[in-house]
Amino acid sequence: MQEAGRSKKPTLFGRFLNGVEAVGNRLPHPITLFALLSLAIILLSALCAALGVSAAGEMVNSKTGEVELQTFRAVSLLDRDGLAYMLTNAVSNFTGYAPLGTVLVAMLGVGVAEGSGFISALLKKAAQVTPRALISPMVIFLGVMSNVASDAGYVVLIPVGALMFRAYGRHPVAGLAAAFAGVSGGFSANLIIGTLEPLLCGITNEAVRLIDPNYTVLPTGNLYFMMASVGLIVLLGTLITDHVVEPRLEAFDGESSAEEEIHSLTARENAALRTAGWILLLMAAGTALLAFPKNSFLRNAETGDLIAGAPLMGGIILIIALFFFVPAVVFGLRSGSFSGEREVCAAMGQAMSAMGGYIALAFVSSQLINYFNYTRLGTILALRGAEALEASGIGGIPLMLLFILFSAFLNLFMGSASAKWTILAPVFVPMFMLLGYTPELTQIAYRIGDSCTNLITPLMGYFAMIIVFARRYDPRAGIGTLISIMLPYSMAFLAGWSLMLILWMLAGLPVGPGAGLTL
Repeated sequence: MQEAGRSKKPTLFGRFLNGVEAVGNRLPHPITLFALLSLAIILLSALCAALGVSAAGEMVNSKTGEVELQTFRAVSLLDRDGLAYMLTNAVSNFTGYAPLGTVLVAMLGVGVAEGSGFISALLKKAAQVTPRALISPMVIFLGVMSNVASDAGYVVLIPVGALMFRAYGRHPVAGLAAAFAGVSGGFSANLIIGTLEPLLCGITNEAVRLIDPNYTVLPTGNLYFMMASVGLIVLLGTLITDHVVEPRLEAFDGESSAEEEIHSLTARENAALRTAGWILLLMAAGTALLAFPKNSFLRNAETGDLIAGAPLMGGIILIIALFFFVPAVVFGLRSGSFSGEREVCAAMGQAMSAMGGYIALAFVSSQLINYFNYTRLGTILALRGAEALEASGIGGIPLMLLFILFSAFLNLFMGSASAKWTILAPVFVPMFMLLGYTPELTQIAYRIGDSCTNLITPLMGYFAMIIVFARRYDPRAGIGTLISIMLPYSMAFLAGWSLMLILWMLAGLPVGPGAGLTL
């Protein structure tokens, strides 16, 4: 896409990405495309139901926690119940679409921070102290670490990543891609325990009971491997951003002006930034003090945990929105960009008006995802695929690699990590235990596959939102543009992470405290 970058003869891989982009962008508008995909699911569900397509397998019952043999049959959306479902659930599908509320609440705070100039001032200050060469690894690292707060990175860090790159005179879409790669592609990697570990290990433990009722997988069972994975994702993400993605992007119109203004903070803005910074520190300290007591309302009432089932994590989006909103208002009033509450409210309204395209896209996207879940086509695909792998007769490392690839493929159709693991764990955890491998290792293989293709599937809940953010800087951006930008990350993460797992297994290293590779 970059004229300068494309003046040279593109490589074979570059021509492939250009082809992906061209084909993808010849598709209809994303709203139309999601509507057509919804229609395709409706027709396919009727066909599969008429043919009696079904699949059976042992699964963890989400209500009882027990492993049960369950049979799933394709459900038609064109019979009496299906037509009634589409008619009566259209509104609830939309209002219950998890990314919608998350995005809009977060953007209230972020929008005020942008409108007041607070984010711009922060980025200019950061540009004065951070070397340009470190901006890519910094954005990707922050993206990887953001999964501690569940989905907060999607709605906060990705648009901010674009602004950070722009402040450094680099293409904002490259910053958006780098942040997206860290947040979504590196979703399983982290230096500490996040919200995903307790969720997955609970499902794993139910599957473990089929072989050894006394074996328990802890939330720390993958900690060593996932800590090491942070460095791998940051390294690969930086190389892809700097040497593959950004050279393909067209020169951004605002690049030169942004570069000239990096160091242009006035004395009044500097003073306002210091005041807002102190307010932000006080808010962080106050939150920490509120969370410290064992009986804090921010902790899980039963376990006292600050992560799993804690109100702190349940309300993290509102907390983050406030962490943007309050310092931004202080900055705006001190710097003069806001003269009173009317300007603050106007900034909030402007932030919401900018999300109009996303709201329209979210309506059709929510219908597609819910139709796919209702018809059980994804579950049947997962169970049939698991049967095929189980019957392949392949063992050891090759089967582990096939499992990673299967998880990555399945992720293109089922976005929820816990939903897929509920289906796959009762099959693959016992299978690999009988081959002599620990459940912790099997869980790692699943997490690798599950993370890598988040970047290229339109069925990922936040995919539509990323397209809307990209269009701020490239009005022509569509599904093809985003997939062609993110495909190199997806391929590199899948290959690099799989190779790391093989080397880890060959070296016989533990994957977590008290968790080895073999039984």
